[in-house]
Amino acid sequence: MPDSSILAGNNKGGNMQRSTKIVATLGPASNDMDTLTRLVAAGVNMVRLNFSHGKAQDHLDRAALVREAAQRLACPVAIMVDLQGPKIRIGKFENGSVELRNGDEFILDANCELGNQQRVGLDYKELTNDVGAGAVLLLDDGRLVFDVVAVCGDEIQCRVRVGGVLSNNKGINRQGGGLSAPALTAKDMEDIKVAAQMQADYVAVSFPKSGADMYMARTLLRAAGGKGALIAKIERAEAITNLEEILNASDGIMVARGDLAVEVGDASVPALQKRMIRMAREQNKVTITATQMMESMIQSPVPTRAEVSDVANAVLDGTDAVMLSAETAAGKYPVETVEAMARICLEAEKSADYSLDHNLLQREFTRVDQSIAMATLFTASHMKVKAIAALTQTGSTALWMSRLNCGVPIYALTPEPDAYRRMALYRDVFPMNMAYHARHSDQLLLDAELELLQSGLVQPGDLVIMTVGDVVGQVGTTNTMKIIKVGSRK
Repeated sequence: MPDSSILAGNNKGGNMQRSTKIVATLGPASNDMDTLTRLVAAGVNMVRLNFSHGKAQDHLDRAALVREAAQRLACPVAIMVDLQGPKIRIGKFENGSVELRNGDEFILDANCELGNQQRVGLDYKELTNDVGAGAVLLLDDGRLVFDVVAVCGDEIQCRVRVGGVLSNNKGINRQGGGLSAPALTAKDMEDIKVAAQMQADYVAVSFPKSGADMYMARTLLRAAGGKGALIAKIERAEAITNLEEILNASDGIMVARGDLAVEVGDASVPALQKRMIRMAREQNKVTITATQMMESMIQSPVPTRAEVSDVANAVLDGTDAVMLSAETAAGKYPVETVEAMARICLEAEKSADYSLDHNLLQREFTRVDQSIAMATLFTASHMKVKAIAALTQTGSTALWMSRLNCGVPIYALTPEPDAYRRMALYRDVFPMNMAYHARHSDQLLLDAELELLQSGLVQPGDLVIMTVGDVVGQVGTTNTMKIIKVGSRK
């Protein structure tokens, strides 16, 4: 049974629930069982395995450690495989780096072996077909800016607009997007098989440009036997244009603010973040907000005030989860960073808007189970209920409930391990693993009531809304909502 202190945000009885979830990237600073266990205890709900680094066996070993840590603490922890995607980079220099000044001429040469002060190679040879005179190239996350003067065969002749030190293997973006590199490389296709082997709960696809990229990733994952949900990382300018079709083809999105800021301009990102989160929630998709959220804590035991505001604003935007990258993968204070992020989330959630009526009245429902979920939210927002308990096979009912904020914790009781872990990412949802021994819904509701009581999440006399299906154990049959007073039934 899940430990109630973890389910309730480390507060017995669930009075201070942390609705927003935390994603932590694993790496050298967090690979050992002791640190990983402390991270989960501190509040990590999902771990990210970055497939841009490490070998397949390294990731399989880490996934096994995550499962063991989650089992030790008796709480759900999801695993997300983050595919590398197409990395458009320069090659290497003879001396490791060069310093370029404003106005210098410089060549990106697809045939260059080792770079020098005049030129450097490309690992993506097709770049010469994607750019022409007048294009603007941004290198090293936009720290250097090149204007393309001409393209001659395998050479892209540039003039340096903004100079600086350029070192080996730095990334290249085109301002405004337009690079043709496919979202799924040969490496990604092999890594999808590894994700299926480890039973990853989520697979994040880097640099998708359209819904077709996500459909292909899903097809490959299912063919390999994987059941994970698909997350589209919104990093390209084209992805903004095609956001609706990408959402339709995905289970969620990641607001990947690093590469996105380079392509569309950093000033555009805050408004885009709000728009993406709003659109995703309206389409019943999950959202992860990522990149530089607590970056100073790689070296410092406390965050900056700007980072505190950044995390809090993502919470207020309605994101399901906030993500840590190098902070937990390679930083000096991985556990302290998670603890700080959890505190910020809790404080920001106190200011959340719980108004539901307008949102509900504008929606139309074609499914009975979704209608039950929405009716539950409406009732919870107008009654002083302690909790919502959703008995669910797949987690869909809990997902629908979590798309609108009613201010009431949603306990999702499921017998399915996949759903139990996957729901760990849903905002406001606290998964519980409960075997369905009863064959009748009334008895199953009694079992769920006992589970909540024994976990310390409710007390006798509390009002709880429960949802269940008449056909126990069958997917998509939720058709009943009941309001019960805990301890009043036998």
